[in-house]
Amino acid sequence: MRILTGNDLKSGAVTWWTGSDWSLHVEDAVDVSGCEDETARREEASRRVNVPYAIDAELHDGKPRPAHIKDRVRALGPTVRPDLTLKPADPDIGNWVI
Repeated sequence: MRILTGNDLKSGAVTWWTGSDWSLHVEDAVDVSGCEDETARREEASRRVNVPYAIDAELHDGKPRPAHIKDRVRALGPTVRPDLTLKPADPDIGNWVI
């Protein structure tokens, strides 16, 4: 499975391709296997996202999860301030990253 990520041009936030738009939540990402380069080029040209690129992902409880720890950290937010992550109330979030 491959998913597309990049950074929002206005806010700099990490974003994930949903198939029609960009989301802050990796759980909304869709598999772009086979069309990742075309989609990345089109979306970068639209100037909504900065340098989109495809990463490997796996399904975790039926939702996409980046395969590499670097991208799992990007998906979650700051690891030094759990209160600022996208899931501050999730006590198991550390298990998701590692």
